[in-house]
Amino acid sequence: MCGHRHPREAHTERVREDQGPWRKEPGMADRLVTLRDGRRLGLTAFGDPAMERVVVLCHPAPGAGGFDPDPPVTSHWGVHVISVDRPGYGSSTPLDEEVRPGIGTWADDLAAYVTLVIEQARETGRTPLDKIGVVGWDAGGRVALAMAARHPGLVDRVAVVATPAPDSAVPWVPEEQRTVIEELLRLPVPEAKRRLRELLSGRLPGGRPGVELLASGEADLALLDAPGLRGRLERMLQHAYDQGTVGEADDLLSSARDDWGFDLDDVKAPTLLVYGAKDRVVPSAHGRWYRRHLHGASTHLTVVPRAGHLVIAPAWQRVLQHVDPQHGTRSDV
Repeated sequence: MCGHRHPREAHTERVREDQGPWRKEPGMADRLVTLRDGRRLGLTAFGDPAMERVVVLCHPAPGAGGFDPDPPVTSHWGVHVISVDRPGYGSSTPLDEEVRPGIGTWADDLAAYVTLVIEQARETGRTPLDKIGVVGWDAGGRVALAMAARHPGLVDRVAVVATPAPDSAVPWVPEEQRTVIEELLRLPVPEAKRRLRELLSGRLPGGRPGVELLASGEADLALLDAPGLRGRLERMLQHAYDQGTVGEADDLLSSARDDWGFDLDDVKAPTLLVYGAKDRVVPSAHGRWYRRHLHGASTHLTVVPRAGHLVIAPAWQRVLQHVDPQHGTRSDV
């Protein structure tokens, strides 16, 4: 499984929306919210805010909020999508150097914001918002599952898209990288973060990330010809590194340990697993592993023909069918 059960008391922190003008730098977030510990989260919303169904989209690694997999589909579907920068990405405050990164921490950050949204909706009576759908692409799928496991009262549907299984279960990390990660995990947390950030910076010639950080193989290269997709990916990746490689390093360290901060058995929400048949990085064997280990949830595995690691774009309508089956229910405002 993904580690030991995690204590559940006092996970949700009160957040407040910042007042005053929004500051663009760093990041591309629409707004900032502040957690009780003082950290800020950058949020971007797209779709239709008048719709009562809210779906949270957890971005890949590297990545940032604001990436719409297929804007025409999102607009037609009638859904309010919110994407949050994980700490160190985009506009979100990094974790303190001595704090060990954790997938459960990322999920708790999301739950804090969602709890606030639900409380505000109940106070104003604008919408019967109660639970949300969560989608995670690539590393974001682990965050989506963690949120469903640690905060089951908030999540009623989950979609996991091209998300790696633990490397110890379905090997996918190159051997030389695995050796480096094992060495880093033996270091004090601040030193491990510093060294990994330096290593990751070497992948960015000229400091400009390219789509090859997420795209791989002929299937992905062909898909990049779709209108607007390359540009949307490039913008997301650019903002992923607004604070350097801080966010990516923390993401990698958070998933490198066997204990992910939640137990897959605690996921009860119906879960859709989506993988590309031509994904050279995270093939469908990873989806089959999740299907075998999500004992507490009904699961369905969809393998998209001729799709690679960018499968979230061609499969976006299928994903929305799962996380928003009502297809465009409007609120009463």
